[in-house]
Amino acid sequence: MRLNRGLVISAIALASVLTLSACTDSGANPPPGPAVATPTFAPGTTMAKLAAADKITIGTKFDQKLFGLKSPDGTPVGFDVEIGKIIAAKLGIAANKITWVETVSANREPFIQNGQVDIVIATYTINDKRKEVVSFAGPYYQAGQDLLVLAGNPSRITGPEDLAGKPVCTVSGSTSEKNIAAYTTNVIATDTFSNCLGPLRSGEVVAVTTDNVILAGLSAQNSGEFEVVDKPFTQEPYGIGLKKDDTEFRAFINDTLDASFTDGTWVAAWKATAGTVLDTPHPADNQPLLEPARRRADAARASGKGVAASARVRTRVKPTEGESRHGRSHR
Repeated sequence: MRLNRGLVISAIALASVLTLSACTDSGANPPPGPAVATPTFAPGTTMAKLAAADKITIGTKFDQKLFGLKSPDGTPVGFDVEIGKIIAAKLGIAANKITWVETVSANREPFIQNGQVDIVIATYTINDKRKEVVSFAGPYYQAGQDLLVLAGNPSRITGPEDLAGKPVCTVSGSTSEKNIAAYTTNVIATDTFSNCLGPLRSGEVVAVTTDNVILAGLSAQNSGEFEVVDKPFTQEPYGIGLKKDDTEFRAFINDTLDASFTDGTWVAAWKATAGTVLDTPHPADNQPLLEPARRRADAARASGKGVAASARVRTRVKPTEGESRHGRSHR
C-alpha cells in the first residue's frame, strides 16, 4: 500500500500494531548500526554517565510495524529503533549495548520519571500536557491522526465529523483518545492498537483511530481487510522523551538529530524500515516544526557556552510544488 504525501512531512508512515511474532519485510533484518563515536563529555552530565557505563536503556513500542515491532529473536526493529541506535552511537554505545524496554502509551511518562528508561522513542507525540512532567528532544518526524475502517468503507466514514455517536476504538493514554473525544463520546479504549482490530472486524466499532503511520501499517499487514481514510485531522510531532529539564542531554539529542538529517543516517534509517513500504520524506521537513522554546534554549546555550551560533542554523527546504507547510498546533 502506498499513501500520498500527507501533512508536513509526508505523514504516511507505517507503524502497525501487529502480533509480536509477525514480522515481514518491514525491517525484520535491521540495517548495520551507525558508526560508534568516541566522544568526550563534561563530567556529571547524563551523556558522560551513559558513555562511562557503556549502556543505555531505551523505551519503544513492541507492536508497531516499521517503527517498533518485536522480532522473533526478541529485539525490536523499526524506524524508532534505528533512531535510538543513532543516539546511542553518538554516545559511544554500540547497538548491542542497548536494553530495549516495551513502553505502551500509558506508561511512557512514568518510565521516564522513575528511571526505568533513559529515553523513550515510541511514536511519542510532543504536547504541552506531557511537557509538564518530561522533556522532549526533536521532533524527528511528523504524523497525523486518521481513521482505519473496513475495506470498502461500508460505514462511509470520510472523516471524524462522520463519527458522532458512533463507536470508535483507540488506545488509552494516547493523544488519539483525547482528540477523538471532540467528535464522539462512544470510545472504546484499550492498551494496544492490536486489540482494536477484533472490534473493527466484528462491527463493534466503525473505525480505529490513531496516527496515520500506525494505521497504514495495520492496513498493510492485514492486506485486503482494512483501509485508511487518508484524511489526517491533526499534526503529531514525534519527539524523544527524557527526564524533565535535563537541558544538556536534550541539547545533545537535538544536535544528534540535526546531524542525522544532513549526514544521511536519518534517511538510511527510514529507507531500511518505513521506507520499505513508503516514500522517503525529506528530513529537513522536520525543521520548521522545531519549537520556539527549543530555539531559544539552543540560542542561549550557544551564547552562554561560546558555541558557534552558526552550528545551530538549520537550512529550510522549500516545499516542492503542490506541497505546503503547516505550523504546529498547540493542544
